[in-house]
Amino acid sequence: MTEPLSIHEQLKALLERESADFRVVEHESEGRTEHIAKIRGNRTEQAVKSIVVMIRFGKDAPRYALANVPGDCRVDLKAIRDLFGGTQSAFAPREKAEALTGCVIGSIPPFSFNDQLEVLADPLIQENEEVVFNAGRLDRSIFMKCADFFRIAKPRVVKIAIRA
Repeated sequence: MTEPLSIHEQLKALLERESADFRVVEHESEGRTEHIAKIRGNRTEQAVKSIVVMIRFGKDAPRYALANVPGDCRVDLKAIRDLFGGTQSAFAPREKAEALTGCVIGSIPPFSFNDQLEVLADPLIQENEEVVFNAGRLDRSIFMKCADFFRIAKPRVVKIAIRA
């Protein structure tokens, strides 16, 4: 029986298949945006921070979204709640976020390989020609052209960031 590909390997395969302009960088394990930016040598706002958000609809089952914002921003939970017409929104519990993404917190890339996880991206990300993000592992990052990220991830582009 073949082992399923890790999210890191699935992501690299997707980017290669889509002819993305990207490079993988190895570094010490780190998932916090400000710290990893110093290690990688990128501007904090160039990083894409990816956070799983849970949207509640009263007593109905919640929905989940992968919120992507620049590294110097916070996720606007109210904007996401309003976008989905929910009654409440919050960061998804760690276990649920890791189950939906197949990644430990801090290593979640801005791409979804799960139909239950819609990808959202704030338009502020587009202020960068090149973006960088953790690539399904705490010790690997991917630098890629911003245009390729939007072309391949196909996120719903909505205002969900608050400048910190």
